[in-house]
Amino acid sequence: MKILLTGANGYIGKRLLPTLLEHGHEVIAAVRNRQRLQIPKHVAQKVQIIEVDLLKRETLEEIPRDIEIAFYLAHSMSREKHNFADLEKLCAQNFVQRISKTQVKQIIYLSGLLNEESLSPHLLSRKNVEDTLKTSNVPVTTFRAGIIIGAGSASFEIIRDLVEKLPIMVAPKWISHLCQPIAIYDVIDYLTQAIDHKELFGKTFDIGGPDILSYKEMLLGFAKIRKLHRLIITVPVLTPKLSSYWLYFVTSTNYALASSLVESLRSNAICTEHAIQEILPKNCLSYEESVRRAFSKIEENAVISSWTDSWASSELNADFQEYIQVPKNGCVSNQQNILFKKNPEKVLGKIWSIGGRQGWYYMNWAWKMRGVIDKLVGGVGLRRGRRDQTNLQPGDALDFWRVLLADPNDRRLLLYAEMKLPGEAWLEFKIIKKQDGYILQQTATFRPHGVWGRIYWYASFPFHVFLFRGLAKKIAQDKSE
Repeated sequence: MKILLTGANGYIGKRLLPTLLEHGHEVIAAVRNRQRLQIPKHVAQKVQIIEVDLLKRETLEEIPRDIEIAFYLAHSMSREKHNFADLEKLCAQNFVQRISKTQVKQIIYLSGLLNEESLSPHLLSRKNVEDTLKTSNVPVTTFRAGIIIGAGSASFEIIRDLVEKLPIMVAPKWISHLCQPIAIYDVIDYLTQAIDHKELFGKTFDIGGPDILSYKEMLLGFAKIRKLHRLIITVPVLTPKLSSYWLYFVTSTNYALASSLVESLRSNAICTEHAIQEILPKNCLSYEESVRRAFSKIEENAVISSWTDSWASSELNADFQEYIQVPKNGCVSNQQNILFKKNPEKVLGKIWSIGGRQGWYYMNWAWKMRGVIDKLVGGVGLRRGRRDQTNLQPGDALDFWRVLLADPNDRRLLLYAEMKLPGEAWLEFKIIKKQDGYILQQTATFRPHGVWGRIYWYASFPFHVFLFRGLAKKIAQDKSE
């Protein structure tokens, strides 16, 4: 079937895309920027990529009229904007207006579990999007899921951060609330089976795994799987704001997402109906099986997508094309040129492996300290790490950087700083062929915002010269030297 996949470069979309192709479907991948969707060459011919911004109605004209099924997976749960709910509703309205003019016969939507009278702002926004989609003349199939467990999912990575970093946890009282986690494997299976399944047309279903657990039981269960001894102390004095800061400082999440999660976690998130089992009976993975499966993917270095690579973890404008051209006017820079004669692919491999578990090669303690300072002033810090330890794609998070361009053929990597700064910063690596060998050209560019930006740059300039020089030399250096 001809399928439109919105949010194709999101956490769910990236997982769903290869499954749709395996089932023989023709996929139209709708993304805001095609550079952020890297598709292997052997499947590229099966996917048509279109650039669509749901906030810009005119771009939706790119959606073909002859599509048969449409997945609506666009979501901006943690974008730090006060009017995110209005923006999400507008996106859905624009989508409905366009989709009504196509031949589509089913919309499939993934929402959150909505079983409380008092919904958090983000869950209420999900409900409003659901209602908006239902105003179209196309039947909508809605799946409502709670916590999704899979390598790279926000829930999984936050639980992992808490359990692996804190031997003793002081937790708020909402940790006793109940949830019904579901494996990403089962979510993708439900979404795939729903395609053109007429018994599901125009209906809403709760989906969850077989276990109903408190959040405390989830944390302790995770610790048991990782063979860690953990103590959780519940206190009644942690307000939602304090709880959000607690998550923010301990985990890799930003404050906006932490706040959204806390608001959602203050209610039970369990399935209240089980009609899906009558139509699509299946045995979903248990919580323990979901966690073990996630770690097997991590160990195999086979994590397809991570929430940190979405704009939910970024302060960057989603249309990052404007950042790829590194500015020159009004900027200051530090450039290092290191001549080397060894195989350039080895140097390129070191560049492509920078950050994450590998670290920053030179004075790694200083990078860690900068990450701690960034976290303290409200930045992302280093805790996001990287999705893959050797592969980079445009849009990936890399510690407190965002990958703007990763071109191994041109031997060029361009990063944009997402730490808190009185300005904007870029870090670029290039390998340039010369007659007598190669040059590693490493350029740090800073565009200061006002007087404080210039004070920051010149105050740290001596240290930056030392740090960046050492980094470039370490990358170009042969281990045998």
